[in-house]
Formats: sequence, C-alpha cells, structure tokens
Amino acid sequence: MQTAVNLWPLLGVAVIAAGFLLRANPVLIVVAACGVTGLAAVMPFMQVLESLGTAFVKTRNLPLVLLLPLAAVGLLERFGLREHAMASIAKIRSATAGRLLIVYLFLRETSAAAGLTSLGGQPSMVRPLVAPLAEGAAEARNGTLSDKLRYRIRAMAAATDNVGLFFGEDIFVAFGAIVLMQTILRAEGIEVDPLRMALWGIPTAVCAFVIHSWNLRRLDAAILREGEGK
Repeated sequence: MQTAVNLWPLLGVAVIAAGFLLRANPVLIVVAACGVTGLAAVMPFMQVLESLGTAFVKTRNLPLVLLLPLAAVGLLERFGLREHAMASIAKIRSATAGRLLIVYLFLRETSAAAGLTSLGGQPSMVRPLVAPLAEGAAEARNGTLSDKLRYRIRAMAAATDNVGLFFGEDIFVAFGAIVLMQTILRAEGIEVDPLRMALWGIPTAVCAFVIHSWNLRRLDAAILREGEGK
C-alpha cells in the first residue's frame, strides 16, 4: 500500500527564499526555516530546539575555519600583496592576462581532478593574487586600464577559478556527485564502476578548458584593442 508523502516540511525552503529576498538576518532566517520545517513535520517543539542545538554544536568550529584564512589574506593585502604581485608580473614581458589565466585554469583543473579542491578559491587565491597578476600583466602592455576592462579582467579571473574547479572535480573518483550517482543507480539495480564514471568526465573537462581558453584569448584581444585605441 502506498503512503502519501508529506510535502509541508518544504515550507522551510520557501521561508529561506523569502528571507533572503527581504534581506533579513541570515541567522533568523535559518532558525525560522528550521522551526517551520519542524512544525510542518509535526515534530515536538523541544525536539526542534534539540535539533538546532545539536547542529550548532557540530558546526561551531566552522566559522573559525572560514575566518582564519580570510584574516590571513587581509593581513597580507594590508602589507602590499596585491602591489607586489602586480609589480612582479610586469617584469615578465611575455606575460598577458589571458596567458596567465590559462595557466591558472590548467593548474586549477588538474589539482581539482586530483581531489585538491582547496588549493584555489575566490577569497584565498583569486582576489589577493590571481586577479592582481592579471591586471598587472594587462597594465604592463597597455598602461592604465579603463574601469570596464579592469572589471572584466577581474570577472574572468573569478570565472577561470569556477570553471577549473567545476569541471576538474568531476574527474575525481571520490567526488560526491559520482558517489551519489553510483548510489542511486545501485538502488535501481544498475552496477556502475565509479572509476569509469570519473573517466567520462575527462572529455567534458577538456572541452571546458579549450572553450574557456579561447575566451581568455579574446580577453587579450580586447586588451590589445584598447591599448591601440589610446
């Protein structure tokens, strides 16, 4: 006999969406969503509070793990990390913003394929180092950059990190998505080797590398056109 699925607990998702749209306090949004979900699931109020307390205890060290690297990056920037990076890349005559980002794309994708997903990242690598290096390489060829081009270089630096991580980690055999797909297929009676699933991510990763590298070459062309127009 089939039993009906209670969909009312999904109201918690609606609370989160509404809270972020209203730009409310994130902590209050999460607590309210947990309360709505628990009540919709007919959980006792004390059990809802107990679940919140258990989740807090399990993740209480998470802010420390996230804030320590940000503090270290902020300290390095205060003492001129960005300026030193831009001055160093300007000494390499063959360096361009596109070439530099292509090298970073390759390193990011290959390291993610090996499971080293924490080696890069927007706050720890792109903002303090990769983006200033790309800007420095562009300024070494063009002199001053327009704000539009400068923001485009920063956006491409961030996109390069995202592309490298997203398509690189698909090749890693212990990636969560691969494990999830294997579990679902096994529940349906289909046995799949995780290694073969990971290997099928290589063609996609190669295509992503080629396409994004072409976009980075277009970035170099745009920088060159702006320099010639001055």
